[in-house]
Amino acid sequence: MAVPKRKTSRMKRGFRRSADALKASAYVEDKDSGELRRPHHIDLKSGRYRGRQVMSAKDEG
Repeated sequence: MAVPKRKTSRMKRGFRRSADALKASAYVEDKDSGELRRPHHIDLKSGRYRGRQVMSAKDEG
Protein backbone atom coordinates (compact mmCIF):
# COMPACT_ATOMS: atom_id res chain seq x y z
CA MET A 1 0.00 0.00 0.00
CA ALA A 2 1.39 3.41 -0.95
CA VAL A 3 1.92 5.74 1.97
CA PRO A 4 3.00 9.40 1.65
CA LYS A 5 6.50 10.04 2.94
CA ARG A 6 5.61 13.45 4.39
CA LYS A 7 2.48 15.19 5.58
CA THR A 8 1.00 17.56 3.00
CA SER A 9 1.26 21.12 4.28
CA ARG A 10 -1.77 23.40 4.57
CA MET A 11 -0.38 25.58 1.80
CA LYS A 12 0.03 22.70 -0.68
CA ARG A 13 -3.38 21.34 0.25
CA GLY A 14 -4.88 24.80 -0.33
CA PHE A 15 -3.18 25.12 -3.73
CA ARG A 16 -4.71 21.82 -4.78
CA ARG A 17 -8.17 22.72 -3.51
CA SER A 18 -8.17 26.19 -5.04
CA ALA A 19 -9.33 24.69 -8.35
CA ASP A 20 -12.55 23.54 -6.66
CA ALA A 21 -13.74 27.17 -6.52
CA LEU A 22 -13.45 27.67 -10.31
CA LYS A 23 -16.77 28.28 -11.99
CA ALA A 24 -17.97 27.48 -15.49
CA SER A 25 -17.26 30.20 -18.02
CA ALA A 26 -20.06 32.74 -18.45
CA TYR A 27 -21.82 33.44 -21.71
CA VAL A 28 -23.91 36.47 -22.62
CA GLU A 29 -26.37 37.01 -25.44
CA ASP A 30 -25.03 39.38 -28.08
CA LYS A 31 -27.21 42.46 -28.56
CA ASP A 32 -26.84 42.58 -32.34
CA SER A 33 -26.90 38.96 -33.47
CA GLY A 34 -28.55 37.25 -30.50
CA GLU A 35 -25.80 34.59 -30.42
CA LEU A 36 -24.15 33.47 -27.21
CA ARG A 37 -20.59 34.72 -26.77
CA ARG A 38 -18.04 35.14 -23.99
CA PRO A 39 -17.92 38.56 -22.28
CA HIS A 40 -15.17 40.85 -23.65
CA HIS A 41 -14.72 38.66 -26.74
CA ILE A 42 -15.45 39.20 -30.43
CA ASP A 43 -18.75 37.87 -31.77
CA LEU A 44 -17.40 35.43 -34.35
CA LYS A 45 -20.63 35.24 -36.34
CA SER A 46 -20.87 38.97 -37.09
CA GLY A 47 -17.22 39.95 -36.48
CA ARG A 48 -18.22 42.85 -34.22
CA TYR A 49 -16.80 43.92 -30.86
CA ARG A 50 -18.37 46.70 -28.76
CA GLY A 51 -20.39 47.96 -31.73
CA ARG A 52 -17.45 48.14 -34.15
CA GLN A 53 -16.70 45.84 -37.08
CA VAL A 54 -13.25 44.42 -36.28
CA MET A 55 -13.11 41.43 -38.63
CA SER A 56 -15.02 40.10 -41.59
CA ALA A 57 -18.26 38.27 -40.86
CA LYS A 58 -18.29 34.48 -40.96
CA ASP A 59 -19.82 33.07 -44.18
CA GLU A 60 -22.96 30.97 -43.88
CA GLY A 61 -22.55 27.61 -45.49
